[in-house]
Amino acid sequence: MPDPATPAVEAPSRANLVVGVLAFAGIVVSLMQTLVIPLIPALPGLLHASAADATWAITATLLAGAVATPTVGRLGDMYGKRRMLLLSLGALVAGSTIGALSGSLAPMVAGRALQGLAAGVIPLGISIMRDELPAERLGSATALMSASLGVGGALGLPAAALLAENADWHVLFWTAAGLGLVVAGLVVALVPESPVRTGGRFDVPGAAGLSIALVCLLLAISKGADWGWGSPATLGLFAAAAVVLLLWGRWELRTARPLVDLRTTARRQVLLTNIASAVFGFAMFAMSLVLPQLLQLPAATGYGLGKSMLVVGLVMAPSGLVMMALAPVSARVSRTRGPKTTLMLGAVVVAAGYALGIGLMSATWQLVVVSSIIGAGIGLAYGAMPALVMGAVPVSETAAANSLNTLMRSIGTSVSSATAGLVLARWTIGFGPATLPSQNGFRLVLAMGSAAALIALAVAAFLPRRAPAAVAASPEPAAAASR
Repeated sequence: MPDPATPAVEAPSRANLVVGVLAFAGIVVSLMQTLVIPLIPALPGLLHASAADATWAITATLLAGAVATPTVGRLGDMYGKRRMLLLSLGALVAGSTIGALSGSLAPMVAGRALQGLAAGVIPLGISIMRDELPAERLGSATALMSASLGVGGALGLPAAALLAENADWHVLFWTAAGLGLVVAGLVVALVPESPVRTGGRFDVPGAAGLSIALVCLLLAISKGADWGWGSPATLGLFAAAAVVLLLWGRWELRTARPLVDLRTTARRQVLLTNIASAVFGFAMFAMSLVLPQLLQLPAATGYGLGKSMLVVGLVMAPSGLVMMALAPVSARVSRTRGPKTTLMLGAVVVAAGYALGIGLMSATWQLVVVSSIIGAGIGLAYGAMPALVMGAVPVSETAAANSLNTLMRSIGTSVSSATAGLVLARWTIGFGPATLPSQNGFRLVLAMGSAAALIALAVAAFLPRRAPAAVAASPEPAAAASR
């Protein structure tokens, strides 16, 4: 058995290929978040469904991703991260193919759910990097992989809009399936399997309990506005999520091989990083909710810019490029000053970007500047989060810990979507026969994004400055690999 402390990939050229393939995989998977955005207004007609039912094509991806992320991470630690990466990519290809062949709601929802199952690719990729890369390459590589979540979403929007406006909408899904096949082939050819394994049995009750709790929680958050926040269905789902989470936590603390090691998760560095991730997820998504609407609202409102979806994508794309460019900067700051400093710096930049956006929203170039500044802060912060998590957990639990961190970001984005939707539904103006979100409503959401970044800054201030020495020197991974 190879020594799990020794990276399997040592040649610089080989390491570059592994990093490139894994980052490309992360970008392709994150494209699934923006794939259907250009289609949202037309989905009811395309799928022969009501507007409320058509939203399940979006909700299904969210729920499937939430369920898959912690489960796939744990399975990766146990049975092989590359193996689970390929299974996740297989689900993406299958879901994209079903979507490409669909013409009604049911197969579309099934396909979108399968696409959501690929959400674990990014934490798996980060974990493979920790196992395989030399130490001097790890910081910049994991920063790039972490940033790919935002990069793919930003770059995918203009591409999806261009395809949707100039080709049959099914081409979007055929393109996604083709990209998934390309990535899977590259992984098979270039990414080695890690020798680091935890062994033991998979915690089926823990996985089922966490999945049920997450589905109840995220379903209530995503559908609360449609059903009514005080409706029996919404309140019942929130109550069910709370009860199941309590029971699940009790089980996880008592079982010998838990899905999520709550004692490790409760360590200050891991706990605070996960809280900051959720808050950052909220802050990041606020930009995606406000700027596209401002760009597309009619210019006659006095604050809308009357642009097409393609222009929206082109305005948002620079933020993704900035995230990618900041990945090595994030790694450099983390190496010299510590990831805590990088996370705090990212929070300050994001807060400043949102604050600037409150006053700069009257021209397209202003929104490009605002989105780029926010993207820079997100790139810095997201690059620091894997370093903070991996600095506090054993090597044999890397995939599970990174998956939980990614899940916390997803919960933050879901809460952001629901909160911003509620604000924009309350702060409205009349525009002919229609009711549109008001400019003050948009400003309030931007202010909330700035406040969320400042909360993340406050949380990060309590992080330890360096990784605990006990974890860095932990003999557990070698023991785990030999079991």
